[in-house]
Amino acid sequence: MKKSDPPIIVKASFERSAASLWKALTYLPEMKKWYFEMLPAFEAEKGFKTSFNVRSEERQFTHQWEVLEVDHGSKITYRWTFEEYPGASTSTFEVTGDENRAHLLLTVLVQEDFPDDIPEFKRDSCIGGWDYFIHGNLKNYMSA
Repeated sequence: MKKSDPPIIVKASFERSAASLWKALTYLPEMKKWYFEMLPAFEAEKGFKTSFNVRSEERQFTHQWEVLEVDHGSKITYRWTFEEYPGASTSTFEVTGDENRAHLLLTVLVQEDFPDDIPEFKRDSCIGGWDYFIHGNLKNYMSA
């Protein structure tokens, strides 16, 4: 993925309250159930940092997250970098809705180019990954 790429936009709606969607996106015990089981810690607070490792085939990806912006209940942005590779992106999760229906708008922007020779950093792979997390895991989790 490159800075010159258009943002990745993912939209989803859930038959649950906006508050329950926010909790699924920001409360560690819930995040571990649909997002990253190995996530060691998470706080929806500006400046919070965490790091965790994901293995893909023979490659390691030490995810390094830093929360950049929080509007509790409605918006959180965090920066993604990887210890082993150059590149950086931000993911912004925006929650709207009411007690009966919640809507999610995810926007992923590349801040610094990622390597071309790593398959996991290809645009199609990133789109597929977010589709897996949001339209697969999160949808299933929120409908359980």
